[in-house]
Amino acid sequence: MEDEISKALISFEKEHMGRGPVEAKTYIIQDVVMIRLRGVLTPAERQLAKDEAGVQLIKQIRAKLLENSTEILKVLMSDITGCEVVSFHTDTSTKTGERFIIVTLADDLESKVSIRK
Repeated sequence: MEDEISKALISFEKEHMGRGPVEAKTYIIQDVVMIRLRGVLTPAERQLAKDEAGVQLIKQIRAKLLENSTEILKVLMSDITGCEVVSFHTDTSTKTGERFIIVTLADDLESKVSIRK
């Protein structure tokens, strides 16, 4: 399930953000899904991130883009997990080029499915 979420988020980023991350890794901990995307910044964003105003602009734009896609992501996550999505949280590091997306679910996935290897 974690791998399926990672692949779905890479596809989502490519389709809706215009470019996908270099790598994605998902972790499910009870009712929380944490997705770590690496290599998300475009070359233009890396240039923009050289000063504080640019950093804040990148963070605002990326947060707004995710906010505008919340309904699509809710359906995506619900289809994969079988759980209702409660909330989304995100932050992008302009230093490392990573983006974290945290999703809280209405149910504890660990009690529903054995996800650990």
